[in-house]
Amino acid sequence: MKLVIAVIKPFKLDEVHEALTRIGVSGMTVAEVKGYGRQKGHTEIYRGAEYAVSFLPKVRIDVVVPADRVEAVIEAITSTARTGQIGDGKIFVTPIDRAMRIRTGETDQDAL
Repeated sequence: MKLVIAVIKPFKLDEVHEALTRIGVSGMTVAEVKGYGRQKGHTEIYRGAEYAVSFLPKVRIDVVVPADRVEAVIEAITSTARTGQIGDGKIFVTPIDRAMRIRTGETDQDAL
């Protein structure tokens, strides 16, 4: 099993959700986060005063899938989240040693 973590632009969430649902991903965790990468934030003007916005709003999606589904998940996220502009986001993949469904006690892939 693998944990796929995607950090994307907020307005792309619905498209990514639909793409993951189409390929059979049955669950995900979504959180609103803030951060920056190469774009290093930007400046805005509010009531005539200019100020720096260092942390930009992003959405983090966590999906746990069987190892053989990782490439399909990455492709679905990449194809729908890409705008071609700086700040499109990142995808990270890490191994999951164990999973358990609290309600039933099912473990590992049965818990997904």
